[in-house]
Amino acid sequence: MNYTSSADFKQLSFFDRAGQPIPQVPQVSVPHPEYLLIPNGLTGFRNVRTDALQDYSGRTVHCHLGELDELPSDRICEHCGGIMHVNSSHTMRQLWHLPYGDAVSLVKFAKTQYYCPACHHSHYQPVPFQAERHRITKQLENYIKDLLARNKYTLKDIAELTGVGRGIVKAIDKKRLQDLYTEETEDGWKLKKPECQAKFLAIDEFKLHNGYIFATHIIDLVTGHILWITEGKKKQVVYDFIKHVGEEWMQGVVAVACDMNSDFQEAFQERCPHLQIVFDHFHIIKNFNEKVIAPIRIEEQKRLLAEGNEEGAAQLKKGRHILTAKRDTLRIKDQQALEGKVKRKGSELFKVRPLKCKGGNFVRYNDLVLENDLLFRIDLVKDCLAEAYEQDTPESMKAMLDKAIRECRQCQNTHMLWFANLLEQHMSGITGYARYPISSGKIEGINGRIKEIRRHGYGYPDDEYFFLKLIDASRHGRIPCSKSRKLEY
Repeated sequence: MNYTSSADFKQLSFFDRAGQPIPQVPQVSVPHPEYLLIPNGLTGFRNVRTDALQDYSGRTVHCHLGELDELPSDRICEHCGGIMHVNSSHTMRQLWHLPYGDAVSLVKFAKTQYYCPACHHSHYQPVPFQAERHRITKQLENYIKDLLARNKYTLKDIAELTGVGRGIVKAIDKKRLQDLYTEETEDGWKLKKPECQAKFLAIDEFKLHNGYIFATHIIDLVTGHILWITEGKKKQVVYDFIKHVGEEWMQGVVAVACDMNSDFQEAFQERCPHLQIVFDHFHIIKNFNEKVIAPIRIEEQKRLLAEGNEEGAAQLKKGRHILTAKRDTLRIKDQQALEGKVKRKGSELFKVRPLKCKGGNFVRYNDLVLENDLLFRIDLVKDCLAEAYEQDTPESMKAMLDKAIRECRQCQNTHMLWFANLLEQHMSGITGYARYPISSGKIEGINGRIKEIRRHGYGYPDDEYFFLKLIDASRHGRIPCSKSRKLEY
């Protein structure tokens, strides 16, 4: 084993590149006992002197090694097979090595250049401990890969810790991810096919860059692994995914969860008619809250003000969260207020008062619903939607949704009519939840993880590298599971 210390000393034994001891090594004195010997893990050179000297800043440790071992193959010309001669004296080279504590290190050694008199070819001795395509040691390259695999450090953090540039760290990380998730084919490098058969998929798009540039990813709902990711959000994304996994693999998929994107729905139904499209429950409720309840509350408040009913308008003010919440949620909030629960702790140091839960939410909701016929209709539709998602069969679920549609059409409100048309046009995908109770909640969690990764890395202009980072994060990150029923079908 070769060592690095802060004193000049010779080694007791040396090894060649194959790990065999080199004979006829002269015996030398043992270093001073106060010096600390640190094994550097490097082989393939003969030490004449080994010392470690810090520069004036104390941040970099310069470790001086000996000369590289000369092997018989170094003297043979690669072009003509002739015997090569030493062209010049030993040339000093240096590589970044493993850091020592908070200090980065450089190893310096000498290697020889050879010259062939027959074909005039020249080359340097190969360095056995140098990483491919980088001026760092293999040990440092493996250490950087270990740090990158943890998914906790940015490229800048690793560069400051090891002393190498961010470009080298990125190149190492990209090569590591390519080896893990890509394979070489006749058409070039492609993503590897899924490791196992998936029964439930989820598809969604996310914003890739500013300027309305989007990307789409498809995941396995059970494992949370990203199976396919590419730029765009049209039908071609689905076509490319089916071509990637194959028609036989798609026969094992039974349902796909997505939002109400018609392109995704039509593409899956064209190529795989057996699939059940399941529209996400959250997006249905979100459309009802944001495009029905919210605008109706504002319109009713303006109408009451125009009629001179300022008291009724004041009750509707800041009542959006009460109107969109469930009755059970309002009861829980009232119970927390009775118990004196504190939502935010105060601070005497910064003069911040504690914020306690407020009660009276359930009573206020009943007053709003009973005094306004339109809000009463909204309450009936909310109950129908809640009961619909508790049904076990598509037929019973459709019956409850038809009841909600009738309530929307009876009030003749523009927003309610829009929601009735929405339910009718997407009825098959909505009622598919009764057969396969899945949602796109997990893929929405991955979308949040994508934003975190982009923010943590201060943006990724290289889309290929960014997509590989997302695929790797989906296999190592902790993605929250969906709250729907267990997928045991």
